[in-house]
Amino acid sequence: MASLPPQPAQRPAWQRALWLAAGALALATGIVGIVLPLLPTTPLVILAAFCFARGSARWERWLLNHPRFGPMLRAWRARRVIPWRAKLLAWVMMALGAGWAAWTLPGPWRWLPAVVCVAVALWMARLPSR
Repeated sequence: MASLPPQPAQRPAWQRALWLAAGALALATGIVGIVLPLLPTTPLVILAAFCFARGSARWERWLLNHPRFGPMLRAWRARRVIPWRAKLLAWVMMALGAGWAAWTLPGPWRWLPAVVCVAVALWMARLPSR
């Protein structure tokens, strides 16, 4: 009879609560990023799944089975794939947001959103799309 792999130790309640809160914050920010161009939704939803995996199996399962986010997350976990359409939408929205920030922010801060967006865009560009 084959033995089952050892189960990871249960985290203390305070750690699970922090992971759950971080996942909820990442997911909420990602959802806001659907309409605000400066926030990249895809990496934030991936971060939310990462946090939920450590804080709540129920929330992780809900996110993985979500009709909108589930397929993207399952592809990410299986093959580290971000779909081309998600990448393209993220790049366009980040470019618009960085342009808007450069137009409206005071002098010394104008470059910061663009630097962050370029870093996220380069990270996403190196990942496969299929």
